[in-house]
Amino acid sequence: MVRRASVLALFLMLGLCFSVSKPVQAATEDEYFELMKLFVDSFEQIDRNFVEKVDRRELVEAAMRGMIMKLDPYSSYIDTTELKQFNESVDQEFGGIGIQVTVEPKSRQLMVMTPLPGTPAYKAGIRAGDHIVEIDGKPTAEFVEGREMDTAVKMMRGKAGDVVKVKIQHTGEATSETMDIVRAVIKTPTVQGDHYDSMGNWSYMLEGDDKIGYIRLTSFGRNSVEEVHDALDTLKKEGMKALILDLRFNPGGLLTAATAISDFFVESGVIVSTKGRNTEEQVFKAKRAGTFSGFPMVVLVNRYSASASEIVSACLQDHKRAIVIGERTWGKGSVQNVIELEGGKSALKLTTASYHRPSGKNIHRLPKATEKDEWGVMPDEGYEVKLSNEEMGKLFDARREREVVRGADAPKSTYVDTQMAKGVTYLKGQLTEKKPEADKPENAEKKDAAEAKPDAKKEGAGIESRFGRSFVEAFLEWMTVQPGRVIRAA
Repeated sequence: MVRRASVLALFLMLGLCFSVSKPVQAATEDEYFELMKLFVDSFEQIDRNFVEKVDRRELVEAAMRGMIMKLDPYSSYIDTTELKQFNESVDQEFGGIGIQVTVEPKSRQLMVMTPLPGTPAYKAGIRAGDHIVEIDGKPTAEFVEGREMDTAVKMMRGKAGDVVKVKIQHTGEATSETMDIVRAVIKTPTVQGDHYDSMGNWSYMLEGDDKIGYIRLTSFGRNSVEEVHDALDTLKKEGMKALILDLRFNPGGLLTAATAISDFFVESGVIVSTKGRNTEEQVFKAKRAGTFSGFPMVVLVNRYSASASEIVSACLQDHKRAIVIGERTWGKGSVQNVIELEGGKSALKLTTASYHRPSGKNIHRLPKATEKDEWGVMPDEGYEVKLSNEEMGKLFDARREREVVRGADAPKSTYVDTQMAKGVTYLKGQLTEKKPEADKPENAEKKDAAEAKPDAKKEGAGIESRFGRSFVEAFLEWMTVQPGRVIRAA
């Protein structure tokens, strides 16, 4: 018992703790202490006998990272020096170059998930899918295994105005490119439109007379819900008749933002549910009040759409509120909680649950999953539009050009976004079919009958309107009696 107490005391001194849930405590307590004894014995041997003096904290942190490597690519240990930077990234304001990175599970190479629009990395031409070869002359292949992403983030972040040298290998290209990028304070909106207007503001309406709205969501951050609402408000005032929600290259973000934005477009039913081994199941349901309805929708996704963007696209697809166009999504169906350690001096970002789409189908792509398995979000039948790596690069370059404020005489891009074009064609078809039916006098009697049977109309509504007014009109009306409806990400 003395030995067990000393083992536990040592772990508490190191700022670590472990817990055993009550149902299995009696059966596993001895096993826990034996495993802790093994660790402490090894720790003591290294501390006393290794040829050189070791940093005890570094040993413990290395052991923790080693444990987490056995879990999944999305869990991580955040040490004391990294915690401030982590919090800054959650708050969407930090000094850096503006990219989100991941580690490919098989190759362990650092890959750019997405450059944040408007940031130095984005303006320099870094693209989603690019590999980071060197940072300030240090090859990323030499980074400590298990700490590749943490090391890269630490090196690329820093004081605004300082230069960081990054060597990038673009997807599908044999040679690499070295870029000198000046760090800046990274604080950018997550919602963008189709192009800038003459006043330098985003235009959320596609060019032409069809009144097709376009909202591009780059991530799900603290202010995304309000930003989407503001864009919808603008579109409503401009007479929007259809909407494209572009989630391509969107790596995800906050679960609360994903559920709130989904709720904008679905009036009832399950948005998403989360299930964990040691957590209660959570079911997020849509509310009728404030539902955005009245016109057809398209959601654009590609192979870099992940996590929260998969929640939204799956929800709208399962509820037949929108059709999904593009490519199969990334396949990240797990939820991470940030657990404080050492009284808040460090933290553990741990996968604690998986989420499931309204239909119950799986989203998460397991390590051994094949293309035939069920994961991710698939485009609707007949609406899959795949892009090669070369085409993906051209799409990214074309978007970057449109996201630069230019004069009225700026040259027009000749690039054709085939995924967007597919969505526009679909929506034009929906609007064309809808208008003649409403204008035909012989349909007046049918219209009266349909209005007398709202349930029948609802059954066949699909992505068509189930109410005659827009989301913003209903939302603002409801807000007068329930001012807390706007959900802010946490």
